[in-house]
Amino acid sequence: MSQALAITNHDHTAADLRRLMSRQRDGDVVRRLSALALVLEGKSRAEAAALSGMQRQILRDWVRRYNAEGVSGLTSR
Repeated sequence: MSQALAITNHDHTAADLRRLMSRQRDGDVVRRLSALALVLEGKSRAEAAALSGMQRQILRDWVRRYNAEGVSGLTSR
């Protein structure tokens, strides 16, 4: 089994991400923030992805973008 991709961007806590969710108008960004918050709270990537309605691989891609670009990286391009 491959090693899980860790969230290395520590600009926000899970609680911070949940607060940001309440200010978002884009539902896709809300789901991504929710998934990241779940991972930061200790859920597995598979469980966080399932609870957020996405595939584990997609969550991995969003973790990479969040690590590189922060919250602004979670918007669709």
